[in-house]
Amino acid sequence: MKAVIAYLALLVSIPSAAFADTIAIIGTGQVAQALGPEFAAQGYDIVYGSRSPDSQKTRDVVEMTPGNASAMLPGDSVRDASIVVLAVPGDLVEEITRGLGDLSGKIIIDPTNALTGDWETELSIGVSTSNARIIQDAAPDAYVVKAFSTLNWRQMVEPGGEISILLAGDSDAAKAKVSQIVSAMDLNPIDLGDVDNARWIEGMTILWLNNRISDRPNFEYHLRVVD
Repeated sequence: MKAVIAYLALLVSIPSAAFADTIAIIGTGQVAQALGPEFAAQGYDIVYGSRSPDSQKTRDVVEMTPGNASAMLPGDSVRDASIVVLAVPGDLVEEITRGLGDLSGKIIIDPTNALTGDWETELSIGVSTSNARIIQDAAPDAYVVKAFSTLNWRQMVEPGGEISILLAGDSDAAKAKVSQIVSAMDLNPIDLGDVDNARWIEGMTILWLNNRISDRPNFEYHLRVVD
């Protein structure tokens, strides 16, 4: 019964896109530039978290984002956000997550991958668990959802066909919210279970990337859901 009550409370606390909820996107690189405008087009207010919020690069990213986009220092950007996107280097997720302060009750979308190896030959997973698990441990009262980690940033904007977005996280309500956002981008969300399953999603990213840096065929993931 307690689990049911907690689930219903989270559903109530996560507003729909129609009410201009705020999403903080930590970073201003290619993933941030792809997701920020897409989320803004759904009615969200976007706040970019940048170490240099007044830089020309950051101002350009804000300018390309519809609606009431802005930029602040990372810790300030998450204060009024209910969703935080870590569009950051995969090897820095723990340090960055802890540096954001109290993330209790917020959804954290994790599109990162911890990679090790040679980008010219072969990559492998660079951690013993997953980045999503590392983030969840660093922010235990937040709701981490692995998402957007198995596709190129260009396909986030223009899928060009059926592409699945694989989700993993411990909160069903948080995954439902992220699924709503994914579906509005004409991408196909698929729930793969709890946060520990993010390791296998990150492994799928390794397969995808290793084909791209080899002479083997490039591909995108599209999983067909069956009854």
